[in-house]
Amino acid sequence: MSVSIDVAWKSLNKHKEELCGDKVEILKTKNSDIVILADGMGSGVKANILATLTSKILGTMLHEGADIDSCVETIAKTLPVCRVRNAAYATFSILQIFHNGFAHLVEYDNPACLFIRDKKIINYPCEERIIEGKKIHEYCFRVEQNDCFVLMSDGVIYAGTGEILNLQGWTWENMAEYTLKCTQKTLSASRLAALLSQACDDLYMQKPGDDTTVAVARIIERRVVNIFTGPPKNKEDDEKIMYDFMHMEGKKIVSGGTSANIAARALRKDITTKVDYNHPDVPPMAVIEGLDLVTEGILTLGRALKLLKRYVNDEFDVEFFDELDANNGASKLAKILIEECTELNLFVGTAVNETHQDSELSFDLSLRMNLVEQLNTVAEKMGKKVTLKYY
Repeated sequence: MSVSIDVAWKSLNKHKEELCGDKVEILKTKNSDIVILADGMGSGVKANILATLTSKILGTMLHEGADIDSCVETIAKTLPVCRVRNAAYATFSILQIFHNGFAHLVEYDNPACLFIRDKKIINYPCEERIIEGKKIHEYCFRVEQNDCFVLMSDGVIYAGTGEILNLQGWTWENMAEYTLKCTQKTLSASRLAALLSQACDDLYMQKPGDDTTVAVARIIERRVVNIFTGPPKNKEDDEKIMYDFMHMEGKKIVSGGTSANIAARALRKDITTKVDYNHPDVPPMAVIEGLDLVTEGILTLGRALKLLKRYVNDEFDVEFFDELDANNGASKLAKILIEECTELNLFVGTAVNETHQDSELSFDLSLRMNLVEQLNTVAEKMGKKVTLKYY
């Protein structure tokens, strides 16, 4: 089997600290996806530097094909043990999921990874090894569709200590139980990361006593999304763009009034404007039988891009997903790209839109091209495989 991986993470900084002492690196190699969570000792600048150094060294070595032993040896020699606390300067978890379904997890002093399969928490057997005097937990296993993995820093299992939970903290078991409840409600890694991070923040009463990070990886099916926007340069290519667009597997989205007219004509279907519309800044959506989503063009793309940029800049929380669930074209488009897409195909017409030719919107083409380029960039940052075709 060839697997696709949906990965997201959220961090809370220790109260009054500007920098986070945890660091997450997400890497894609030719045949695998790698998630690294490093937790630097202490907090603030020092912890941030230690965690960054650890995650970067591990990430670079793994990306170049080094084995786990070499990586751990290098970290052990680069970051010695603190003499005062007799503790490591940084702890880490490394999850590598190969596209053939094999997975490898290595943990050093971080809380154990949480495995969820078939709505149950499962315990994979692990091997304990000593590498350069450090006790490593190592897991090797095969993944299945919808498997979910949650890596965490120790701030997660100390959440609430001394405040809400009378010094007992939010135990690993509490965290596991809550995660299980959340996975019944949500399928995307980003939603789950936001829910878990929010729960920790609430337990800390919005004043985290430690840097707190969750990184979620889910095994998902390959999902293709196709977007057609803008009329082709030559009118005789209307049929060609629609033929190419409709013959691709996956979801079909048309963005733009003229594009919608071309689609309706080619499909010999009516366009119906949706009336259950309640957003002042986003034009209404339409319905064309055979298409998954039909929206207005430039304004809707611009609004969707704002949401996508907030997402890639790690500005997503539980409220962000409420916006994503809103009933308007921009939210629906952004939601599909965030939660239901592993590959994106863009079919882009390069005609200057006739309806705008003599108005102040004569810059329609350059504006649309600019939005398409931004969409391409932001989708790639989200880890999507993007293909662009111009007509």
